[in-house]
Amino acid sequence: MQDLKLAVLIDADNIPSSHIQEMLEEISKNGTPTIKRIYGDWTKPNLTGWKNVLLENAITPIQQYSYTTGKNSSDSALIIDAMDILYSEKVNGFCIVSSDSDFTRLSTRLREAGMLVIGIGEKKTPQPFIASCNKFIYIEILKTEEKATVAKTQEKPESKSKPQPATKALDKVDRKTTKLILQSVDELSDESGWTFLGSLGSYINKKRPDFDPRNYGFTKLYDLIKYMDKFEIDERDSGGYKHVKHIYIRSLE
Repeated sequence: MQDLKLAVLIDADNIPSSHIQEMLEEISKNGTPTIKRIYGDWTKPNLTGWKNVLLENAITPIQQYSYTTGKNSSDSALIIDAMDILYSEKVNGFCIVSSDSDFTRLSTRLREAGMLVIGIGEKKTPQPFIASCNKFIYIEILKTEEKATVAKTQEKPESKSKPQPATKALDKVDRKTTKLILQSVDELSDESGWTFLGSLGSYINKKRPDFDPRNYGFTKLYDLIKYMDKFEIDERDSGGYKHVKHIYIRSLE
């Protein structure tokens, strides 16, 4: 994933500028943002917040005038650019930063062309756009990263108690989520019922692109699994010189 070249296309009309640093850091975890463009009508005062952060983050602003009142004018410019970039074959994937469902067809088309598509938007993002992406990340969880890191450093190493959410959760671990995880574990399990935790997260993401343990207040899937208290956990030595542990889980139900 580190060698993946990404085109980052931001819809300025639908995303707050206050989260730009966290968004770029999150994108860098998935690949290298080789193209960074943001679309909007820069003659309007509502985009002033974005103007202040573009230069320091090396994001190229694309001017798109509003020809019709009440319509997001940046949609068409972003879509046209995305297709041009696709055919230029300069990137391996796209990151579309928007909470607008108008980009659903674009995301679908890019995936049909073999591109990885990552979506970033607010919790209000319509489900069709979320479902059209390979992976979707809610902006609201990105601000919690620093708090989660601080909480983790304050944990006592000897503590073996059930982990609790380190940050404020966007969602509850409800029956639907529990069923999703249980079914996924069952589908990935070997003959003895054990499932490798390292494969579980990506498998669940294929079913539900917006699945992320951070949505439930946990920085790692392992902590979420322990919190659920529905699985037997087995830490196995990988046999490598660094004694890395491979974690396997098995349903208790």
